[in-house]
Amino acid sequence: MVSAGGASLFKSGIGCGACYQIKCTSKSECSENPVTVVMTDDECRDGCETESVHFDLSGTAFGAMAISGQSSQRSFGDSLQKVVGGLNPYHFEALVAYGDGEIGGVELKQALDSDTWMSMSRLWGAVWKLDVSAPLRAPLSLRVTSLESGKTVVATDVIPAGWEPGAKYKSNMNFQV
Repeated sequence: MVSAGGASLFKSGIGCGACYQIKCTSKSECSENPVTVVMTDDECRDGCETESVHFDLSGTAFGAMAISGQSSQRSFGDSLQKVVGGLNPYHFEALVAYGDGEIGGVELKQALDSDTWMSMSRLWGAVWKLDVSAPLRAPLSLRVTSLESGKTVVATDVIPAGWEPGAKYKSNMNFQV
C-alpha cells in the first residue's frame, strides 16, 4: 500500500521508499489493526505542509484500516526490492524500496570483484545511480545502508547477468527488526 507524505516525512525525496506502520486510533469506524505503507515519491499538497506528520493514504490503505474492510495480507516489508533503470552497461540505476526506513546509502559490487564496492549517488527519491567508464559485469550485488539505524544489508548477486532496464529483482532479504 502506498502513501504520499507531508514535508517532514517526504524530506524532498529522501523519504521515498521508506516504510511506515500506521493505524487509526480515534474513529469508531476504524479497526485497531495497523497497516504498512510505503512512502511514494509524491509529496502531498493542499494544506498538509504545516502538519508535523501527515500521510496522504491510498484508498487501499484507508480500506485496510476499516472495521468492515478486508486487511491486505500482502507485506511489503519482507524483502528489499530493486527496480533497475539505466539504458546501457555504463549507466546503472536502481530504485530500492521496502527497506528499514529511509535509505542512507547504496553501493554496487560487480561479478568477480570480491573487494570493491562502488558508492552510488542518489538520483532522486529512492532512485540511486552509478556511472562507470567500463561496462558493468553482472551478476551485481548491492549493499544498502539505512539512514536511521545505520544497519547494512547485502543482497548478493541480486541483479543477474542479462539484467534489463525496468525489471524488478527481489532480494528475499531485509534488515533485521
